[in-house]
Amino acid sequence: MSRIGPLCFFVFLNLFFNSLIANAQSSISGIVHDAKTNIPLEFSSISILSAGDSSLIDGSISDVGGLFLLEKLKPGSYFLKVSFIGYQSKATPIFDLAKNENRNLGIISLEPDETMMEGIEVQGQKISTNFQLEKQSYSAENFQAAQGGNAADILKNLPGVAINVDGQISIRGTSGFVVMINGKPVQSDPMMILSQLPANSIEKIDWISSPSAQYDSEGKAGMINVITKSGTTDGLYMQFNTKLGMPPIENYGNAERAKRYGADFNLNYLKGKWDISVGASFQRNDIAGRRVGNVMTMSGDTTTYFPSEGERSIDEKNYSGRFTIGYNPSEKSVFSLGFYGAVRDKLRTADILYYDNHAIANGQELYNFQYFNANDQRRRGDVVLGSLDYSHVFENESKISTSFLYEYSMLGGPTSNLNLGYPDLSKVYQEEYNTNDNPLNGIRYNLDYTFQPFSFGQLLAGYQFRKLDHKGDFLYERKNNETGEFELVPDFSSNVELKRNIHSAYIQLDKKLEKLSYGLGVRVESMDRSFDLEDKAGIVDTVYQYDFIRPFFSGNLGYQVNEGLQLKANFTQRVERTTTFKMNPFPEREHSETLEQGDPNLLPEFINLAEVGLIKTWNASSFYATAYHSRVKNLVNRVNTVYNDTILNRIYSNVGTGKSTGIDLGLEIFPTSWWKVFGGLNLYHYSIKGSFDDRPVNTESWVHSININTTFTLQKNWSIQGTLNYLSERVTAQGEDSRFYTPSIVIKKTWLDNRLSANLIWQNIDMGILDTNEQRITTYREGEFYTTTNYIQEVDMVILNLSYTLNRSKNKAKFVKSEFGEKEF
Repeated sequence: MSRIGPLCFFVFLNLFFNSLIANAQSSISGIVHDAKTNIPLEFSSISILSAGDSSLIDGSISDVGGLFLLEKLKPGSYFLKVSFIGYQSKATPIFDLAKNENRNLGIISLEPDETMMEGIEVQGQKISTNFQLEKQSYSAENFQAAQGGNAADILKNLPGVAINVDGQISIRGTSGFVVMINGKPVQSDPMMILSQLPANSIEKIDWISSPSAQYDSEGKAGMINVITKSGTTDGLYMQFNTKLGMPPIENYGNAERAKRYGADFNLNYLKGKWDISVGASFQRNDIAGRRVGNVMTMSGDTTTYFPSEGERSIDEKNYSGRFTIGYNPSEKSVFSLGFYGAVRDKLRTADILYYDNHAIANGQELYNFQYFNANDQRRRGDVVLGSLDYSHVFENESKISTSFLYEYSMLGGPTSNLNLGYPDLSKVYQEEYNTNDNPLNGIRYNLDYTFQPFSFGQLLAGYQFRKLDHKGDFLYERKNNETGEFELVPDFSSNVELKRNIHSAYIQLDKKLEKLSYGLGVRVESMDRSFDLEDKAGIVDTVYQYDFIRPFFSGNLGYQVNEGLQLKANFTQRVERTTTFKMNPFPEREHSETLEQGDPNLLPEFINLAEVGLIKTWNASSFYATAYHSRVKNLVNRVNTVYNDTILNRIYSNVGTGKSTGIDLGLEIFPTSWWKVFGGLNLYHYSIKGSFDDRPVNTESWVHSININTTFTLQKNWSIQGTLNYLSERVTAQGEDSRFYTPSIVIKKTWLDNRLSANLIWQNIDMGILDTNEQRITTYREGEFYTTTNYIQEVDMVILNLSYTLNRSKNKAKFVKSEFGEKEF
């Protein structure tokens, strides 16, 4: 296919399928758009009525691209009525449909209903969820504890989602998911993206657990689509948000007190054919904390003990600026040019006292000493990128869209490791310094084509090319205490370069009948990966090659039992790729007692996921239940070996096959008009089977996570919301992680017709009686080592958020985000 070119391939398919329907039965098709923004309106209601008596003949709904198709119609005179919530309904002129005619009505544009949007006040609670066959949608404004924060603060409250002590978010037990911004996949590290996107600018979050072939094949847990707030009227929209954190109640003996403050703004101007968006944000999110741990290593008859305690705090600053210009020369064509720049500066301080380092052999103590380790790791990421997008809808409702993105990033940062005597801190045992510079260049190009609706369904096809060039200069130096000079340590220093070229093409068929809907697709991908490794001494110079050509299949089936009950079944195949950091085999000194390194032969993870479920709605309430099974081949875990008597080596390695079988539940109910309960439960059995370092890995456990959110509306402009995020114990390849939970309470007050709002948030409620925001991580290997570390992070944090919005209904700011570099952060 690469020889004839993707565009020729699309043209061929279009002609081929047009010839197939020459003798099809009569049908009517079209596409529904927002008249102001030219955005397709998904789930618009389409009714065809008789011209004689206005009786209903048939009906349908539009798909994600606004497309609809009505089939098996008899000849006659008809007209269509198109409607969508928040818009004025529209009726087409009467037309005659001939036998075997396939009539294309083109684009039907709906005007926003200003009276409905601005003049109607909805009493009681707002529905925060929309469970659908293809995805689950969650309204951002219903998670008040997240306001003033970022997208990750919203996401961690959703059913099936869990967060751990390091702030890592997982969905159904896996952290491998892809983020989309307004439907545009960015394929970057989700936490890097989500931490830069202000929660106040988000309208809703969609979770697509089993993406079809038209989406990128990456992401073990599917895709998260973040939708920014969008309006429908011309004019200027502005939103300003500020955050101020109160001084820490408990500072855990840290050298500096944690600081939390920030501000962001979004400006959107929509007029005629132009759509201009500007946004910027600054966030400082420090977290105080401590670390208490112990390491035991065994070698022959000697056991070494390495207990420790001390500061483990995080200082984090995020700066970002965004600028997008959209131009609609006509209602059928859209251009968009976007720029994005961001700086993330994260300092992890681990000033640890090793107060009883000793070794015992045959019951005799061989030595005993203590020392103080001052360890600072600064990680910085500078990202600059630009993108150009274009889409066009043809007269026959076919649609072509293309997108090009270029990114340059500079990633890296130093780690300093200073071992001092204790209590005499003037005595220097060892001083080390390592740093790395990781310049990255990446491009991505997409070409997608949606064919005109056929009697057998909607056909989509596309092509994507991605190119990555990521270099790494890793330098490790140790100070010579006699000369005072820093000297290179070749064992820990290297130059690396990862190059990756990916070509992929897909074809997807979707069909919606009266009660039954289905989709089938395949995405074929060709990947070529090379990893060039050199040491600083000029001895090692090796290129590691890996490539594959393979299909990724997907399918979905839905059945509407009745108005309030839907059944679904989905299947998808996906991949999780390796990063430069996880492939570099030269160790990096993370702490006094740990090194961290990768594997140049690391294989990507391949995932099969199947799920079946139901969606039940009644009145203003909803419920879903999904049973799922996933299998991950070449599962990547961080595992440990003993480097020497007091240092462990953490290695990223393919450890075998991981399997998860479980059930995911979500519920939203309104016990009264002023009380809403929203919650989710994810219960699954997790197992890992394989091997590492010529020893078997065979572990399994049951895991569950719970998210509860309950809101009380006290008066018209007052509300209280309580949340609880809980993650149970779970196994890893060499140990287990303890439970982790974070309760919070929010008091919200609004003024000026909801334009001004204040949220007072009490995060991580503990009051000295709970173990909130605390997690113990344990690893072991029989006869070699045992480690246990308790991470204790700040509790009882009080934060005030203020937000002011001008022209609330008019925002549709959409910004370009990072494609490659943020994944390496």
